[in-house]
Amino acid sequence: MKKAKVLVTGGTGYIGAHTAVELFNAGYEVLLADNFSNSSPDVLDGIEKITGERPLFEEVDCSDYDAFEKLFEKHSDIRAAIHFAAYKAVGESVEKPLMYYKNNLFSLVNLIELMNRQGKSSIVFSSSCTVYGQPAKENLPVSEKAPLQPATSPYGRTKQICEDILKDSAMAYKDKLNVILLRYFNPIGAHPSALIGELPRGVPQNLLPYITQTAAGLRDVLSVYGNDYSTPDGSCIRDYIYVCDLAKAHVAAMERLLDKSGEMKDNIEYFNLGTGTGLSVLELIDLFKKSTGVDVPYRITGRRAGDVEQVWADPARANEVLSWKATTPIEDVLASAWRWEKKLRGIA
Repeated sequence: MKKAKVLVTGGTGYIGAHTAVELFNAGYEVLLADNFSNSSPDVLDGIEKITGERPLFEEVDCSDYDAFEKLFEKHSDIRAAIHFAAYKAVGESVEKPLMYYKNNLFSLVNLIELMNRQGKSSIVFSSSCTVYGQPAKENLPVSEKAPLQPATSPYGRTKQICEDILKDSAMAYKDKLNVILLRYFNPIGAHPSALIGELPRGVPQNLLPYITQTAAGLRDVLSVYGNDYSTPDGSCIRDYIYVCDLAKAHVAAMERLLDKSGEMKDNIEYFNLGTGTGLSVLELIDLFKKSTGVDVPYRITGRRAGDVEQVWADPARANEVLSWKATTPIEDVLASAWRWEKKLRGIA
């Protein structure tokens, strides 16, 4: 018998699809919602091939209240939701801030309102380390106690505002709503099967897809945005977490909300998800070459608006409370991304 029905918004997106796989593995009934603005229907086939089960699916724009409401009318037994439906590219958000505010805020407000109609509900929110802005050096690695800094991009601000919306909602609906916010760092890699992975539209906004596309010959050269930061090699430092490890954290959060909510001291909790290790852009390029044997030509260009200099996680709270840890070696993660890219491009 299946566990609770879990709605995954943005469910055919990069992290949503991998989380759907892990939800199936954990025995949940999975309902995905997406409008394919940054994904493909083929993802549903990939999930089915991996798990042997095809998820329930509704094509819907979660920022459209009327359309989203119809999903809830059809699926009145939704017990919990994981909310991924948001635009997520820092650079693009600087160029198109209104698009980010409209989509990222409206979709969450709609979800909370519609979930509240279902009775007692639980939400796992896909937040981001961008809420910490550029942490002071004494706050590195970043724990949940680190002060939130002014966001360096409209994308980051939408995450901060969404967290405020959830905090206020948890306070207002204390007897109805339980929330876990997962602040994760930089998801990378693909499922070991190479049946699902990151599939950016147009020019990639994230580093690893740009690396793999350059390695595959789709891009002439990789742009490294700045080598004059106050870091050992001058390039930005990030905490790169394997997407499958990240997906498992969402299942652990869901189990806490549905099965162990009595252990929660408050009806809203925050967790940082990362490896606890920072890697620079140049280090990641070098590790990719060592992991795959494929060279990646790159050039140093000017800094990119909205980029944080360095940030990596202190995941101790998630390790302890959620009994979760990012364990996959970075070499295996990078190799998985290359297998996915080769599959996409028909490279032997």
